Amino acid sequence: MDKVLGSGLTLRQAALTVGFAYLLNPVPYAEFGVFPKLVAAGNAAQTVANISANHGLFLVAILCYLVNFIEDIIIAWALYFLLAPVNKSLSLLAALFRLMYTTIALGGMFNLVTVYRMLTTPAYLAEFGQNQLNAQVDLLIHTFRYDYAASICAIFSIHLLLVGYLIIRSRYIPWWLGAIVVVDGLAWIVSNLQPFLYPNADLGYIMIAFFGELVLMLWLLIFGWRMKEPITTA
Repeated sequence: MDKVLGSGLTLRQAALTVGFAYLLNPVPYAEFGVFPKLVAAGNAAQTVANISANHGLFLVAILCYLVNFIEDIIIAWALYFLLAPVNKSLSLLAALFRLMYTTIALGGMFNLVTVYRMLTTPAYLAEFGQNQLNAQVDLLIHTFRYDYAASICAIFSIHLLLVGYLIIRSRYIPWWLGAIVVVDGLAWIVSNLQPFLYPNADLGYIMIAFFGELVLMLWLLIFGWRMKEPITTA
């Protein structure tokens, strides 16, 4: 009797789940549409003024990150089923690394929630004074960015390396797609280590490597529905 992988997702279901979760990720809007408008680099007072005048927009950014981290959990779950036929143990490890990254980044996101509460509660301004309030907000925003970047560099990049390796070893996803994901993971490591190891290096060219997950998403959405299920013989 033929049967598909365990009692979880089929390959087709897993591929499309991963593809659509990536497609619906709202973080690019927060990163490139909202934060540049609200956060003034090196100017805490202006950042506070911007957020105070645009509470709703800042809240939208927080919601975008929250949705992204929920989708990361879904992607970790679906990728496990997608890559388990290659190596179940490594696929589980890759999923755990993504969940670990998500946990750290989600914890960092609550710094933004604290910023929102501080700037929508007048008592904090009276308690801290404007200068101290500005400093607190600046610290909390940077703490979120540091936690986010550190979790990507130290943990999420390892997840990508494992996923890329499993794709290369698979026979139902093109090996070159795995190679692109591996390069993506290495690029995240190199990019996030720049401020500490080579702050003056020009890494503009490395941005192209970050499109690895985009290529993976497109392939899964276009070809995922054609994937054949892994067959075992009872």
